[in-house]
Amino acid sequence: MIPLAQALVTQPVQIFFIVLAIILFAPLLLNKLKIPHIIGMIVAGVVIGPYGFNVLDNDSSFAIFGQVGLLYLMFLAGLEIDMYHLRLNLGRGLSFGILTLLIPLAMGVLSSVYLLGLDWATSFLLGAMYASHTLLAYPVAARFGITKAPAVLMAIVGTIIAVIGALLVLAATVSVRKEGYFNVAAIGLLMLRLVVWVVSLLYLYPRLTRYFFKKSADKVTQYVFVLVLVFFAACSAQYIGLEPVLGAFFAGLLLNRYIPIASPLMSSIEFVGNAMFIPYFLISVGMMINVRVFGDTSTLGVASVMLAVALVSKWLPAWIAQRGNGFGAESRNVMFGLTAAHTAVALAVVSVGYQLEMFDERILNSTIAVILVTCGVAPLITSGAAAKLKVRMMDEDPDHVSGKKQRNNNTLIGVANPLTTAALVEMAVLMRNTRGTHQFYALHVRNDNSPAAKALSRNSLETARRTAAAADTYVETLDRYDLNTVTGVLNAIEERDITEILLGMHRRATVIDSFFGNKVEQLLRATNRMVMISRCFIPCGTITRVVVWVPADAQYETGFNRWVRALSRLTRQVGCRIIFCCPSEVQPLIRGVIYSENYGIRCEFRTTEGWDDMIILSNQVLDDDLFVIIGARAQSVSYRSEMAELPSFLQRYFSRNNLMMIYPEQFGEAPVLTSFTDPLSSDIAAGSSALVLSLRKVAWRILRILR
Repeated sequence: MIPLAQALVTQPVQIFFIVLAIILFAPLLLNKLKIPHIIGMIVAGVVIGPYGFNVLDNDSSFAIFGQVGLLYLMFLAGLEIDMYHLRLNLGRGLSFGILTLLIPLAMGVLSSVYLLGLDWATSFLLGAMYASHTLLAYPVAARFGITKAPAVLMAIVGTIIAVIGALLVLAATVSVRKEGYFNVAAIGLLMLRLVVWVVSLLYLYPRLTRYFFKKSADKVTQYVFVLVLVFFAACSAQYIGLEPVLGAFFAGLLLNRYIPIASPLMSSIEFVGNAMFIPYFLISVGMMINVRVFGDTSTLGVASVMLAVALVSKWLPAWIAQRGNGFGAESRNVMFGLTAAHTAVALAVVSVGYQLEMFDERILNSTIAVILVTCGVAPLITSGAAAKLKVRMMDEDPDHVSGKKQRNNNTLIGVANPLTTAALVEMAVLMRNTRGTHQFYALHVRNDNSPAAKALSRNSLETARRTAAAADTYVETLDRYDLNTVTGVLNAIEERDITEILLGMHRRATVIDSFFGNKVEQLLRATNRMVMISRCFIPCGTITRVVVWVPADAQYETGFNRWVRALSRLTRQVGCRIIFCCPSEVQPLIRGVIYSENYGIRCEFRTTEGWDDMIILSNQVLDDDLFVIIGARAQSVSYRSEMAELPSFLQRYFSRNNLMMIYPEQFGEAPVLTSFTDPLSSDIAAGSSALVLSLRKVAWRILRILR
């Protein structure tokens, strides 16, 4: 396995150029052949590696970047998991994990003893290699957009169990080999260290992340901070005797909550990983593969047995899980493809066995053959099955079947100050509608042409553009010269067919100044579109709960469905839970919107009767919560005389809280009211009265006719 000569290229600049050229051209060429780009990276590594044409040497740079790429891959897998759907599929994932651990382990031990003639200790060590696997094909699943599919989530849970189980078997086997007996104390100590490690990270990481993100808004600094946490978790996992990949994956799970999918930070993490680190890992895997082992007849026989065991032992758990859960063949193949690849842990196992002289050259070379074939087969199987599973998910999704829920949104973001622009744009992007088209417009209105006014407008709009671009979102910037701010906003609403307006909350300039400001009050009187007024002291990703105050009869407003959908999208992106404080008759209708749209968020309901209950909330809304108040324009259905005192009330009791005021859309088409009762949601109230709802609907229709 030693290269015949020195590599042709040894200069760092040339090496980096060749790697970048492979990363650039391999996907372009293989996309035309309908071959996953992952295989192209691995094949390219084989060709240029020491066992191919020996263009590049598999030196320490590839070892470092390859290991970083593997950790980055596992971190992204944990970061992109939908935690809500993961909890729903946790039981099935645990069952599949036990299957994908025990079946390969048992088949590996029996085949090693009775077919390869190895002793029992060596057979258990080789069985640990079969049991472990790497989510090499996870980027394929992510590209097809099936990461929320139960099959993918079950494979991820199975990976955790299989890797931990394989490492425990490895530790036990090494203990028997070195000490001559099974050391229960050593295994127990490893389990104790694992528990302490998990509990420590569970306690420290959320608190450190929330504190750091509040103190630092710079995306570069936040990115470096995230990497520090990832590699600390990997290093600490290795220190206690586990594989670093487990630490990186666990760090992704813990940081999942604070890095929304639509955030600029997430875009940066995915960009760097997919453009550099993960391709480096795939190329380094190819450089380790020695295709010459297939020319050795003695090795070829052992490799055939090991390869058959490796593939069959991973296919059987997927087949059993498919039959037990009623999945289709495409879900089975996705689970098999995601769990079939053997790379990092397999190399660790055989390296330990080779150093302890438990494995000979045949086993070592055969393991390389297993890595070569499984790394090539896994992406192919996953790619073919993922396409079919995506089509099936689209067919089963009513949004794609009927097309009734494909909506068009046009959001106008008022950017008056560069200091608050980034937070407003980030909030708007987190509420982005992904089931149709959603256009964003950043508007700055000025009524003079002085250089200072123009500079302020340019800075505000440029900040909005950069913030949206960092989140891979386009925002059209509008620099408007008009009579006054309200007139400029109203003209932009009509010109761009705006459906909702997002504004920053007014900062009181004088004692007699109103809470929202005269401009906002004039705008509310002049337009019937949904207006959202936001004041958030903390980054959106650090919000722990969204607490929503809903007045009585809010379900009869035209924009009822729209604001429920907007808050549901925000909650889903942030990953927190949402608590609706509302009368009992409104609760099933809110729940109906959430579940008919299949947002998959954690929602709770608390019954409130009047405005006096809001005083109690002032002591229950925390500093990290977002308190949302659903308001009402004067003379609307849900308007009450007490709402006139709402601004002073908020100033008195919620001056230091994160606030959002939402004034729903008025008039237009009447909302379609859908009631739904979810037995799994956290409710603190009973159902609504059908008679009361019917009377209110009749009253609303009469009122609309009179208007």
